[in-house]
Amino acid sequence: MSHGTSFDKNDSRIFLMVRRKKTTIFLDAVETTTILQIKKMISGITQVAVTDQRLFHADEILDDDRCLSDYFINNTTAKAQAPAVIGLAFRDLNSSEPNCFEKLEMTPLSTPPELPDVMKSPDAPSSLPIEQQ
Repeated sequence: MSHGTSFDKNDSRIFLMVRRKKTTIFLDAVETTTILQIKKMISGITQVAVTDQRLFHADEILDDDRCLSDYFINNTTAKAQAPAVIGLAFRDLNSSEPNCFEKLEMTPLSTPPELPDVMKSPDAPSSLPIEQQ
């Protein structure tokens, strides 16, 4: 692995989707990966210091010394096709308060448009009323 987490063949990989505003970062780790290690991976990508990051899961601030498994993030809750969502907020460097972080903001992901009728399978129900077909 290029981002610092080594995988033992007995470890189950887990998948994370780290979200901040319109940015999404995909990471993989193991259940015993600490939150600090996740922050180091994010720092390597964003160039934002570990101390200037705050991570969230299920509306809870994640503690640097704890492991992903402590937050019930494991190989059944964080699969490749359905990664665990981790919120990311950065320290507000414009604030006069030293421990002020920006509000957690994750822009909703867009949904793809409906397929045109010519691309739908003949078995798929049509969205047009019968008299217009």
